[in-house]
Amino acid sequence: MHKSLEVTGRYSKAMRNISLRLAAVFALLALYSGCGTTLPPVPPSMATKVAPDVQVLNPGDVIKISFPGAPNLETTQQIRRDGRINPYMIGEVKASEKTPAELEKELRAAYSSQLQDKEVKVTVVSSAFVVYVMGAVARPGKITPDRSITAFEAIMEAGGFDPSRANIKDVRVIRQEGGQMKTYPINMKGILDGAQTEPFYLKPFDTIYIPEKVSWF
Repeated sequence: MHKSLEVTGRYSKAMRNISLRLAAVFALLALYSGCGTTLPPVPPSMATKVAPDVQVLNPGDVIKISFPGAPNLETTQQIRRDGRINPYMIGEVKASEKTPAELEKELRAAYSSQLQDKEVKVTVVSSAFVVYVMGAVARPGKITPDRSITAFEAIMEAGGFDPSRANIKDVRVIRQEGGQMKTYPINMKGILDGAQTEPFYLKPFDTIYIPEKVSWF
């Protein structure tokens, strides 16, 4: 019971932190919308390309752990709110904040004395990935893709740009990193024009903001 209360407390604290971050984002968007202008320029140090991230496991993800040499150990589990799973024979293992490959390596080591065939395979069955799309799109709000997606894909999931309002040259991804809210600019015009561009992969709880065009009349 004590452990259950502790896990519930951690989850409640995490949800409060998420709510506070979202409130800060929405306040920022409301401020600039009210002023009738776009977000301020991003400092050069922040205006960098963000390379695609390898998929990282998160609480709520459902994963399948396969053992080609020992099918009886195969299991499908949802990563708990505390980030842990409970594979057969070895007890609890932390899975969140690791890539599938990193978890595979850890499980191979944990099962090393029990398996002749050391191969272990971790597959993501479903992902608890959540991002928010705000501003000049057809259906602003929360989307829950089943995999890691790019900013452009998320905008398409939200119904695409509003062609009469969207400033596609000034799209922003707002993300919390290192305890700070950081903003990354993306010029979507090149993508729509067919130019070859590096994809911007999102992280869970990112917010994409598509501002409206500035009208001087």
